[in-house]
Amino acid sequence: MPYEKIGKNERVCIADDVPFEIPESWEWARWGTLSESIQYGYNAPAQENGRIKMVRISDIQDNSVMWETVPYCDIKEGEIDAYLLKPNDILFARTGGTVGKSYLVQEVPEEAIYAGYLIRTRYSNQLCPQYLKYFMESELYWSQLREGTIATAQPNCNGKTLGNMLVPIPPSHEQIRIVEKLNAVMTHVIEYDTVDSKSKHLNNIFSERLKKSILQEAVQGKLVPQDPADEPASILLERIRAEKQKLVAEGKIKKDKHESVIFRRDNSHYEKLDGVERCIDDEIPFEIPESWAWTRIGSITELITSGSRDWAKYYAETGALFLRMGNLSKNSFTLRLNNLQRVQLPQKAEGTRTALQAGDLLFSITGEVGMLGLIPDKFETAYVNQHIAVLRFFPDIRNKYLPYLLLTDYAQKFYKGNQHGIKNSFRLDSIYNVLVPIPPSQEQKRIIDKIEKLFHKITVI
Repeated sequence: MPYEKIGKNERVCIADDVPFEIPESWEWARWGTLSESIQYGYNAPAQENGRIKMVRISDIQDNSVMWETVPYCDIKEGEIDAYLLKPNDILFARTGGTVGKSYLVQEVPEEAIYAGYLIRTRYSNQLCPQYLKYFMESELYWSQLREGTIATAQPNCNGKTLGNMLVPIPPSHEQIRIVEKLNAVMTHVIEYDTVDSKSKHLNNIFSERLKKSILQEAVQGKLVPQDPADEPASILLERIRAEKQKLVAEGKIKKDKHESVIFRRDNSHYEKLDGVERCIDDEIPFEIPESWAWTRIGSITELITSGSRDWAKYYAETGALFLRMGNLSKNSFTLRLNNLQRVQLPQKAEGTRTALQAGDLLFSITGEVGMLGLIPDKFETAYVNQHIAVLRFFPDIRNKYLPYLLLTDYAQKFYKGNQHGIKNSFRLDSIYNVLVPIPPSQEQKRIIDKIEKLFHKITVI
C-alpha cells in the first residue's frame, strides 16, 4: 500500500489517489517534494533596450525557444539571480490556452529570465530531467492538470496544483534507460504520425477525387457505351439553333452578337463565327465519340445574365428568396438553404430579368469562381445577387448533364485561366465561350443515371 507523510503527521494511506501499480523498486512522489523550487516568473514589459532577455510562452515553439525573437526587459541587478534560467530547468505555462505546456531548458545561449505567466521548476541532479519532461507529456500529468485547473475566463493552474501532482519515480539508472528507449521509440512515433496524417488526408479527399475522375470519364464519353441507334448530338444542336432563331424572331430573346457553329471536317474541328471559318483543333482539350459534338455554352442557352445589384435595401423577414454566394456549393450543384435571405421588392424594382426558373443553373462569378446551384422543380420565387450568373439552357438540354460537366477538372481549369481583376471575377462572355462536349440526348440520360448510381455508392462507403 502506498503511504504519504506530510510534515510531522502520521503516515496516511493514499491508495485511492494512486492511479496504477508501479514496480517494487519505484516510488510515488509529489512534484513539490521533487523540486528544489517552484517559482513564478518575472512581471515586466518588454523593452527594446532592456537589461536581459525574458522568455515568454509565445517564444516556445516545438519544444525549443526561438531565441532570436525573445525580447529584453528591465530588472534590478539584485533580482536577476532569482529568475535566471539554467540548463535542466523545466518551464510550465500556467494560464491561457497554453496552460500545461512545458519546456525543458537544455541550453541558454545568453543570460535570460522568464515571464510571469510561466512557472520554473528546478530539481536535484539525482533526477533525470528528460524523464520528468516525458512525464509532463503523459496522460497522467494532463489528467491531474485538468482536475486542478481553475475554470475562469482564462484557464489557470497554479504552483500548488503543480506541487500536488503525483509522479512515479523509477531508480536513477532506470530513468535514463526509460528516456533512451522513449527517444528511440519517439522517432518511430513521429514517422507513424506523419504517415497517419497523410493517410487521413488522402481518405478525406479520396471521395472527391474519385467523383472528379468519374465526371471526367463521363464528359469524355468513357463512362457508358455509345448506342448507334441514338440520334447524333449534331442534330440536337441543329434543333436548338432553330429554336433559338424562333425565339429571336418572336422577340423573346436577343440575337447572338457572335453566333458560333462548330463542326468537323477532314478529321479537324472548325468554328464558323461571324461568317468566318477557322480551325480550332488547338482549343479542343480531348477526343470525344463520333456521335458527340462540341459547342460553346452560349450556343445552347436562352439566357446568361448576372444577378441584381444593391438589393440589400429590400431585405425583409418575409418575401421572395434572395440567393447569394453562401447558397452555392463548391463540389456539387446542390443549393445550400440553411442560411436564407428574403427580399420585399417594390413595384418599380428591376427583377424580371433575374427571376429564377426550374432548371436554371447558378454560377458564382466573383471570389471563388465556379460554385454552382441548380434550381429544382417547384422552387419558390427567388432572385440572385450580382455575384452570381444565371444560366438558362434550352429545354432539350435542360438536365443535369451540363451541371455535372461544370464540376469537372476540365471546367475548373478553364475558370482559373480566365479570371480578371484583383478580386477574381469571371465575365459573362467567358461563360458564353466555354467549350463543352455534348452527347446524344439518350446518352445524356444514361450518363446522368450512371453518375448518380456511382456517387451514391461512394457516399454509402
